[in-house]
Amino acid sequence: MSYNERFTESEQHLLAVTPLLIGSAMAFTESSGLGTVKEIFVSANSYIAGLKDYPANEIIQGVLPNMEEREQARANARALREQAVSRLKEKGIDSPEKIRELLLDDTREVARLLSQKAGTEEASEYKAWAMSVAENVARAAREGGFLGFGGEQVSTGEKTLFAELARALETESSPLV
Repeated sequence: MSYNERFTESEQHLLAVTPLLIGSAMAFTESSGLGTVKEIFVSANSYIAGLKDYPANEIIQGVLPNMEEREQARANARALREQAVSRLKEKGIDSPEKIRELLLDDTREVARLLSQKAGTEEASEYKAWAMSVAENVARAAREGGFLGFGGEQVSTGEKTLFAELARALETESSPLV
């Protein structure tokens, strides 16, 4: 059964938006000015890297845009963002705490979907991809300090969120250090 046959449209949206939300939540866990801008850039690149890193994974290939058709990819990205923003508004998400709660709920739902509708390897690869977005963003910029000097590579808040995401996604990701 193909990706489009296995997952409903709303499930496909959830599978597509969850790694994006993971990257955004990780980037805004510790606001670090220019570091946050770098983290957002790394989030987008880590998301798209799934195309190259998991070429045989039908779920990842199904949620990511076809980069050979740039205009269609842009249109799909805009539609995905609009759907995500609309969903946040519908649910009354208006604080970082509510975003985190929604993210963890969504991540648990993704884990449930994967256990029901994906093969073991396919699910494991999706989880690794989603967690790589979180890890890459957490490691993208130093937190604290001044103008990139001092501070720590991965903040306590990022480590905590990473661990919560790994538990919610039911994966054995190594802890950030």
